[in-house]
Amino acid sequence: MALVREAALRYRSGSQEDTERFGEIVAPLLADGDVLVLTGGLGVGKTHFTKGVSRALGDEHPVTSPTFALMAVHDGGRIPLFHFDLYRLEHAYELEDTGIFDVLGYEGACLLEWGEQFQDELTDECLGVVITRTGEHERTIALEPHGSRAAELAAAVDDAVRAIS
Repeated sequence: MALVREAALRYRSGSQEDTERFGEIVAPLLADGDVLVLTGGLGVGKTHFTKGVSRALGDEHPVTSPTFALMAVHDGGRIPLFHFDLYRLEHAYELEDTGIFDVLGYEGACLLEWGEQFQDELTDECLGVVITRTGEHERTIALEPHGSRAAELAAAVDDAVRAIS
């Protein structure tokens, strides 16, 4: 099964490869300052999406979830990619220790796994990428733009997926 556009800003992934492919579609559209908040339960594909983004940006380093390091920097591509995993944080004041405020919305693109729990403390301008398990390998990926740049990015992603569907 290939990546399929189900409706505006809503897609179906039939495999890990499809989820990575979705990240590859998003990557060329990213600009410095873009923030993506990746939402979904454990094992739904947030890191696979990030692998696709990183690869399509041109970074060849392996991508793993930075659960214990909290942040991984992939700076071998067109723009830096800052990959945060906020799963282990319990309080907003802990964000200060992650380095997130040094890069958020300024340099490169930030992908925040489990960032929805700190949405109010982080940024008003972000694109939510909500991944939901619908079967053993199948996922639904929905885009939720917050702010004008995020709406522009979501529309561009939607156009790009529609062009290949």
